[in-house]
Amino acid sequence: MNFSTALPTFVITLREGVEAALVVGIVLALLKKAKQSRLNSWVYAGIGVGLIVSALIGVLFSWVTQALGKAYPQYTGVIEPALEGVFCVLAIAMLSWMLIWMTKQARFMKAAVEGAVNSALTKNTNAGWGIFSLIFVAILREGFETVLFIASSFQQGLMPAIGALGGVIVAIAIGVLLFKWGVKINIRQFFQAMGILLVLIVAGLVVTALQRFDEAIASIALSNRASENFCFYYEHFTRIHSCILGTMVSNTSKILPDEQFPGIILKSLFGYREHLYLVQAVGYVTFLFTIGGLYFRSLGGISPEAKKNIPVSQKAISYTRD
Repeated sequence: MNFSTALPTFVITLREGVEAALVVGIVLALLKKAKQSRLNSWVYAGIGVGLIVSALIGVLFSWVTQALGKAYPQYTGVIEPALEGVFCVLAIAMLSWMLIWMTKQARFMKAAVEGAVNSALTKNTNAGWGIFSLIFVAILREGFETVLFIASSFQQGLMPAIGALGGVIVAIAIGVLLFKWGVKINIRQFFQAMGILLVLIVAGLVVTALQRFDEAIASIALSNRASENFCFYYEHFTRIHSCILGTMVSNTSKILPDEQFPGIILKSLFGYREHLYLVQAVGYVTFLFTIGGLYFRSLGGISPEAKKNIPVSQKAISYTRD
């Protein structure tokens, strides 16, 4: 078993899970403060339904992949890498958006959740459904992003799903430490560290997506002479070649093979490849400079005046049973 393939989903689910755990913890604390603990069951229902729907989305993706493979067995070598590439692109878009947008919004998370809870409590007849919807959407959003990432790695078997389960368990443990036992954790530094890891993981996903599209197009191009022009790099084929990725810019197979430790860890986490091609290198660097640059700017993009208005719980980074 290749346990290294569980690491990226573990990191992503841990980061997403802690964010969801903060929302759940804040809601439970607010309900307790408002003496509305009777609504806690709606919180737990939102968690359960959100996890179930996320899992069903994953099953749906798997079913679609298998159905297409059975319907067109002659194109299996095209369908699988193409779908994996598409899922990679979707995961890149969702995770990048989440990383930048949520980094900005996280400063005001408690205030936003407080407003949503207070709004739900003012509608006595629909208070339970309001709380349920808030939790359900929070869990589903994080779950959907994780499912997309797992779907982009469906050829790697069950290990990505096991990594995701491990991330959920650790995230729940962190939530219990914060809200049940009152342990102080520097949440801001945690999210910053997870954010940097996520930037590198998603940058690696760019490399993987390009390789999957290269494999799909190569399968089409090499299937018959009529479609060989799909590979515009076809005439430059060598023993180790690409179809649409251009020339090879690095070959570290003898120094750091990507199927042996520690290269296999770097491959699973950060998209390292022993054979790296020009288009992959450009895509990787471009992602780091654009999305990575936006992320780092979002970390320090708040003025000193605005910081004074941030709720204390968001600055301190520590959450207690109060």
